[in-house]
Amino acid sequence: MVNKLYGLIGLCQRARKLRSGEFATEKSLKEGKSFLVLIPEDASDNTKKKFINMAVYRNVPYYIIGTKEALGHAVGQAERSSMSIEDQGLAEAMIKNIDGGSANVR
Repeated sequence: MVNKLYGLIGLCQRARKLRSGEFATEKSLKEGKSFLVLIPEDASDNTKKKFINMAVYRNVPYYIIGTKEALGHAVGQAERSSMSIEDQGLAEAMIKNIDGGSANVR
């Protein structure tokens, strides 16, 4: 199930509906474009708190999942400390995959 999630993340990247990295994720949330926020388990506590608070305030679902390295690898880049999905359909597919699968989520 986790591989399918990473495949969906890659699809979002190719569709240009993904913003990755702290600055881009924060901008996406503030502009109201985000439908889902992904935060890696090994992100710093301050980073987790920052994006959890922003997502909760804006009623955007968030998941703490994977590692910075795995999220970066899914989009063919270096480590990523956060990601914002800007497509509602892809975000819903990821949520179903996470909730219905065996992904390690908190």
